[in-house]
Amino acid sequence: MSRLAVLGSTGSIGTQTLAVAEEFADRLEVTALAARRDSDALFEQVRRFRPRVCCLVDVEAADRLAGRLRAEGIGTEVLSGPDGLVALATASDVDTVVVSVAGNAALQASLAAIGARKRLAIATKEVLVSAGHLVMREAARTGAEVLPVDSEHSAIFQCLQGEKRAALRRILLTASGGPFLDYTREALETVTVADALAHPTWRMGSKITVDSATLMNKGLEVIEAQWLFGADLSQVEVVVHRQSIVHSLVEFADRSVIAQLGYPDMRLPIQYALFYPERLANNLRPLDLASAGALTFESPDTERFPCLALAYEAARAGGSVPCALNAANEVAVELFLQGRIGFTDIAALNATVMRRHARIADPDLEQILAVDRWAREEAARVAEEGLDQ
Repeated sequence: MSRLAVLGSTGSIGTQTLAVAEEFADRLEVTALAARRDSDALFEQVRRFRPRVCCLVDVEAADRLAGRLRAEGIGTEVLSGPDGLVALATASDVDTVVVSVAGNAALQASLAAIGARKRLAIATKEVLVSAGHLVMREAARTGAEVLPVDSEHSAIFQCLQGEKRAALRRILLTASGGPFLDYTREALETVTVADALAHPTWRMGSKITVDSATLMNKGLEVIEAQWLFGADLSQVEVVVHRQSIVHSLVEFADRSVIAQLGYPDMRLPIQYALFYPERLANNLRPLDLASAGALTFESPDTERFPCLALAYEAARAGGSVPCALNAANEVAVELFLQGRIGFTDIAALNATVMRRHARIADPDLEQILAVDRWAREEAARVAEEGLDQ
């Protein structure tokens, strides 16, 4: 029996993790649940899974949840704030920590879980994008496992099993391309929020769906891949694959290419991370290549989708630059979702903030958090002043 803490349990990855936990209830015990502020959804999850402890980052929401649980006679302990996430991630009755909660709290909780030698199943991009050097350094020190939950990184991880990393030649990171792959630059200037949220193959949260539409999501995954697999940036390539059947590929020194395929369903990479190295039978839809039809591949257009090029630029610069880009992008996407900037303004805002940032070569945690705060404030300031300045 493996005991789980799910940080971000009310989001897309979190709810699918709990679906896997229900399917394998004889192998997985949900010990701890955490979310940012959705007390109603977390209340229902606590009623269903009866974890020992839960947490809401929002203190007022946590107080409301505690009151409702007391009224129901449910004895689950309620914690709050970033310190509550750290307490869940390091609890003695937790074996695996699934991290899908957004923000800096995810970084602090992830580092704490690694320090406590937990298995870290990581789905939150900013943890590795902002502080991959700290995360992997701490994992090397403690021997803790850091396993990817993203479908693309899970695919790469699976393709590398039994192989020597020295034989790795290229990582081919697939991208669906989002809903605007065939749009002209002029057409991209007029797309709406509803257009951006209409992803052709995946059902995800609003932020990651917009990132998929700008290709920033793929750029962040390039940075993640560097850290997870010890790859040089020149070894990580993005290829657009509209059907989302091939989740990524790895080319080896002898030019052999291995791929991982399957229908788009996040429960598969989640299950793989939770049970690695075991593969357990499940109820997922089996892949039927004949009915899947043609599988196509093409190069991304970084002129129409400059966020991907910005991510490569940040990765080359290294240090604190990816952190600044990630934080600026979070603000830019939120402003777009609020209707305050246009779709193409996201890349312009990201570029402005990234190039105003004074790079720190090897930032510690406090410096990472400071850069994150600065970049968010700067992004809001740039948007307020106007992107033409």
